[in-house]
Amino acid sequence: MSQKVALVTGGTGGLGTSICHALADSGFTVVAGYNSGGNHEKAKAWQAEQKQAGYDIHVAYGDVTDADSCASCIKTVAELTGGTVDVLVNNAGITRDGQFKKMSWEQWDEVLSANLDSMFHMTRLVINPMIEKGWGRVVNISSVNAQKGQFGQCNYSAAKAGIHGFTKALAQEVARKGVTVNTVSPGYIKTAMVAKIAQEVQDQICSGIPVGRFGTPEEIGRTCAFLVDDQSGYITGADLSVNGGLHMS
Repeated sequence: MSQKVALVTGGTGGLGTSICHALADSGFTVVAGYNSGGNHEKAKAWQAEQKQAGYDIHVAYGDVTDADSCASCIKTVAELTGGTVDVLVNNAGITRDGQFKKMSWEQWDEVLSANLDSMFHMTRLVINPMIEKGWGRVVNISSVNAQKGQFGQCNYSAAKAGIHGFTKALAQEVARKGVTVNTVSPGYIKTAMVAKIAQEVQDQICSGIPVGRFGTPEEIGRTCAFLVDDQSGYITGADLSVNGGLHMS
């Protein structure tokens, strides 16, 4: 296939869906990676919904915490698209919040594995083909809470901060090979999950955001599409904050 191939981990979630849409609108053949606890029917239903909305997006199962499962996911992508991954968006992640004094090892390990180790598992499988082609894009989804910290999220903040360290180091290794590596750090984004929060709590959160509103998933998708564009090849090792001014560094 002549189109470049984009893989979005956690692609069937709220942010993932908008990232998939934005990349499809930019002309990529898009594959949404999913885990969903192994609920393949849920992923197929999501895929059908996207098709009804005008988006022909492939789906590929993969547990990003497991190296063998990630390898199987990449193999599926090749079978579905007939090519290697040109764009990887490391979007999959979880939270297991709690004050550090009460935090269990399991809460720490699960979050570090899903949010940080996952980048190693997925990126190592696609980086060499990108280098061989002389073109590639890696976008890692971090968080405003990696930049400023957040009460009850020592595990999540640590993992998400590690993401940008990974970005900066890998960016230097592959910069001369035509491959860029960047981070996007969203603030509060109005996903379906956030929309379920009580309105008074939403209002309280918004009062602390200078632009006075939540971000939209589409704004994160558009940011990713910008970074993977051919004309964005001079941007690498960067961390783009998309947080409405909540944290300025």
